[in-house]
Amino acid sequence: MIKSRISILVIILASFAATAIEDNPPSGDAAAGELKSQPCIACHGPDGNSPTPAWPKIAGLAEGYIYKQLLEFKKGPNGDCNDPTMYGIVQNLSGQDMLDLAAYYASKEMTIGAVPQDKLELGQKIYRGGNLLSGAPACAPCHDPTGKGNYLANFPRLSGQNSQYIVTELNKFKSKMRVNIMMNDIAARLTDDEIQAVASYVEGLH
Repeated sequence: MIKSRISILVIILASFAATAIEDNPPSGDAAAGELKSQPCIACHGPDGNSPTPAWPKIAGLAEGYIYKQLLEFKKGPNGDCNDPTMYGIVQNLSGQDMLDLAAYYASKEMTIGAVPQDKLELGQKIYRGGNLLSGAPACAPCHDPTGKGNYLANFPRLSGQNSQYIVTELNKFKSKMRVNIMMNDIAARLTDDEIQAVASYVEGLH
């Protein structure tokens, strides 16, 4: 059963990676993106490191990933990442605007947090080894052992990301409010304690 799940996961990963490479968008202009970033500062901070734990840090995320997320936000309820706030913000952005913003934030450095001691052991266990009993795979193969993500496959960086935001997103995957076949299945296999622990672990991972 475990071997079967692993085989399916490998096939899915290969498919995602191939799609990402084929659909890789052209690069944007980071300097132009900085000029266009003023509406983003209130939530994401002046350099993409959000000071509010509930909102994501976007500094240092892969350019292709940021661009893809902006495209999904613009689709609204028809996209895989519906968010009413972001939907309203991105409606007036052109494709070039989104490319420029993606290039700008990808050029910044994400700050790293710290892991609470009481979350370290369980968080590390889930991130690096998963849970064999529930069938939840480890996070490291897709998001990298150091949490830097996978640029070609558009798997996002997790290292340094706000833990509160990660908890929210994992619960969205768990309830299928956010649609991604692989993440929907993984999140459904995690307990609330495991979600809290792994989110705390990656905030301090580097």
